Parts: sequence; structure tokens; C-alpha cells
Amino acid sequence: MRLPRRVPWQDLNELEQVCGWIYAEENDLDAKRRAVNRLAVWKAAVPLPHALESAHAILSVILQDGPNSSAASSSSFLSLRMSYAAALIRLVNGLVDPLQLGAYARSINSIAQQLGLPAWFVELRHAATHEDLPSLEVLRDAAREGMAWLLHNYFLPTLNPSSPGTAPSQPLRPLAPLLKQYKTLLKATTRDATLRVQLRGDITKATREVERWIAEAKVASAAASGAVGWEDAYPDGDEEDARERWALDRLAEALIQRGALVPLSKKKRLSSGPDTLALPRSSLLIWSPLLTHLQSLHPTLSLHLVSAITAHLAQPTPSPSVNTSGSFDGPEIVSLSAPTPADEPRADPSYDLCLASWAKWLVDNSPSASSSDDLEDLRDAALVRIVSALGPDRASPGNAKSASALLLHALSAERPKLATALSVLSQPPAQASASGTDWDESTIDVMDRRLSTLLALSASAGNAQSTAGDDDAEMGDAEAPDAALPAGWRKLGARNGWRPAPIGVYVACA
Repeated sequence: MRLPRRVPWQDLNELEQVCGWIYAEENDLDAKRRAVNRLAVWKAAVPLPHALESAHAILSVILQDGPNSSAASSSSFLSLRMSYAAALIRLVNGLVDPLQLGAYARSINSIAQQLGLPAWFVELRHAATHEDLPSLEVLRDAAREGMAWLLHNYFLPTLNPSSPGTAPSQPLRPLAPLLKQYKTLLKATTRDATLRVQLRGDITKATREVERWIAEAKVASAAASGAVGWEDAYPDGDEEDARERWALDRLAEALIQRGALVPLSKKKRLSSGPDTLALPRSSLLIWSPLLTHLQSLHPTLSLHLVSAITAHLAQPTPSPSVNTSGSFDGPEIVSLSAPTPADEPRADPSYDLCLASWAKWLVDNSPSASSSDDLEDLRDAALVRIVSALGPDRASPGNAKSASALLLHALSAERPKLATALSVLSQPPAQASASGTDWDESTIDVMDRRLSTLLALSASAGNAQSTAGDDDAEMGDAEAPDAALPAGWRKLGARNGWRPAPIGVYVACA
């Protein structure tokens, strides 16, 4: 659950009042001074969002550059240029730096384009940082345009959350060409191993492009939600996690398309018969390096892929109608308003089986886990998502040949408790009454038996963990004298009278 965000204003009316002072008429310097003073008070109380801090800095320089400023001199002009430049540099850096979210750095210009920030702001930042200071006239124009950009991208969206932003943002580039380029390179190396050294640089570049796309997707997630992401001034981890989830969901959707993880040729999708879940060696050689690399940077990628696969497998497949001759010819009645057969979803068993094979591979292979406990946690989370999405009824005998049933059977074959639970839950209940409003005793008996079986499984798992914990404690007690402990320390156990107790409760030990 995300924690409440602390803001300096009491309500939106107070923020609207400050906004009115900031964007009052150019000659109304008293209103601008009130705005600077109010922002200074807010800044002393709580950390300001970057937009308000930038507005405070730029507005302070504008007041220094007003008609009532000191006499013009070369030193005063230089100080004004430096003050304007510093405020504008901080504006651009504060917007761009928090969005360097990928493993590889992106150009400032590309992030600014995604935010809708004027391109010449980036050039002015570069010139003011590494080259000669821009002229005072250019800096004044940049300050005015910067304040206008903050008005349309922060103040108005904050005061009117329902209104869409006015700044044009760069659309997220498609991922399919990047995946196709990577697939072409890996295909060449699998067919001719001598090209591996020659194409190593191109493969690394293609892999980094996919990672850069993930970073771009994280920035685009803010645009998709209708905000630039000013909440970064209040980091609590949730905003970054939301961006990560959005980007990995888009990546998973692209990976499960035909031509990516699933080959276009149906003959290359499975390595054996249609009743087994085994990926061909060529697919593993092509995609496992990329998945391993991405999972090392994004540990939850396998969960997002499993969710995308199970969401597809859980969709009902269209059933073709049967004509009088017994052959499947599709619908007998054609309507002009109905979609054409090319637009209708068609069942593709080999596609479903290939996706189910990848789901099993992701559950069995989690290279992102740093320890065995993390590996088991990832596998358990993936299993929960698969069973929750597909449901135990997919493992019933009537669906024995479906991809979802094969996936559940393949996973439960290596996990006896899961197999027992699925067998219990997949039992058909007794027939209800004709009215459908009354519960029969036989139906309630079936539900009670299911509940008892599942509770017994849960209790056995808990007892096993408790027994293992007791064994570990006994082994620890036995090994305590031999353990290398600091001088004056000893390890207590049950034989010494030690027992678990809340903090602060005295336990007398021998």
C-alpha cells in the first residue's frame, strides 16, 4: 500500500492562490514577491516538488532582473546570467536525472523528448555547463518559456487532475523490430558457431537496445497515467515499482507474440509430440541469453511473462461449428455486420503449447534468484499465478489435451502436494437442484471433503516446517559447544530453559 504523500499546501485553493501570484501580470512584482516568500516558507517546512523548487529559483532571478534592480554593470549582468543559467540547468537536470532508470545511460535529449521538454532547453543546458554562458536575452526567453512549461505540465494538471496534459510527448517506439534484430543475430550464431565472435558486439548492442527500451517504457508509463511523474520528490519505492511493472508488462506482451518466443513456423515450436511440453533447442539457444540477462536486471520478469502466458491460456478458445457432414466448416450463417473470418480469433494449439512450454521453463529456470530461498519464492509465486489464472478445472479429464491442462499436469508431476490439491479441486460437484437456488447435501459433503483435504495438506506442510525447525534447533544445541563464539558468550537452548518470548520478557536460563 502506498503511503500518503506529504504536500506543503493545505488544500488546492492555497496552491491555486500561489499559482495566481506566480503567473500574474509581468509588471505585478508584488504578487511575484508574495509567491517567492510563500514558496520559501513551504521549502523550510517540507521538501518541495522539483517543479515548485524550479519555479522558486527562476522567479527569484526574474525579480533580481526587475526594473527596481541595482544599476547595470558588467558584474551585475554576469551574475544575472549565472543565476539564470543555474536555475535552468537545475530545471532540466531535476527532470531528466530521476528518469535514468535503466542499466545503461540514455541521452538527455531522448528523455527530454519523451517528457515534451523543448529540445533547445537541453542545448542551452549543455552550453551553460560546458561552453560559454548564453546571452542574457536568450536566458530571459528560456526562463519565460520554462515558467510556461511548468504551468502547463505541473500547475494546471495538479489543480485539475481530470484535464489531460497539453505537452506533446514522444510515443514509445515499437519493440518488435528490436526483438527481430536480436533474433536474426542469434539465429546466425546458432547456425554457424564461427560467427559468434564476429557478431558479439552486435549482439551486445541489440541486448542493450532492449534494455534501453525498458527504460523508455518506464518514462512512458508516467505519460500513460497522464503525469510527468512529479511524485519523485517523495520517494517511497511504489512509484518506481509501478513504472517497472508497467514496462515489464509491455515487454511480456511483446515477447509472447508470434515471431518472438513463439516461432512463426509451427514445426519449430515444439521439440517432440503435441502432448509434451519441451522447447526446441534452437529456441532456447536464441532466447535464453536475453531472458537470463534481463532477469538479472529485473528479477520479476519471469512472473510478468508467466502472467502474460497464463492470461492468454485462460482465454476461451473459439469452437468451430459442425455441419451436417460432420466436418468443421465454421458458422453456417454469415452476417454482413459480423467480423470477417480473418479478424476472428482462431485456435492455434501449437502456439498455446509453445507458450505453456515457456511457462514451465520459466518456473524451472530462474537465473535471477540469488539463493535457493529466492528461487523457491519465485517458483511459488509463478505457480500461484498459473493455478489462479487457469483454475483447477483446466486439469479435469475433459481438458486433458489442452495446453493449460498439460502445463498444470507437468508442474504437479514434480510437486505431489500440488497434484493432490488439483485432483481434489478438479472433482465435479454433485448436481444441484433444478431451481438452482437450493444446496443439496451431497454438494455440501463434496465441499467439506475438499476443505478437509486441503486443510490436511496445509497442516502437513506446517508440521514438516516445524519438525525441520526443531531438528535445526536440536542440531544447533548439539553444535553450540563446538561453535566458535566470542569470549564470554554461549548459545542457549531448550535444555538450558530457554524458550521463545516477547521482547522485554525475562526468561530464566540455567
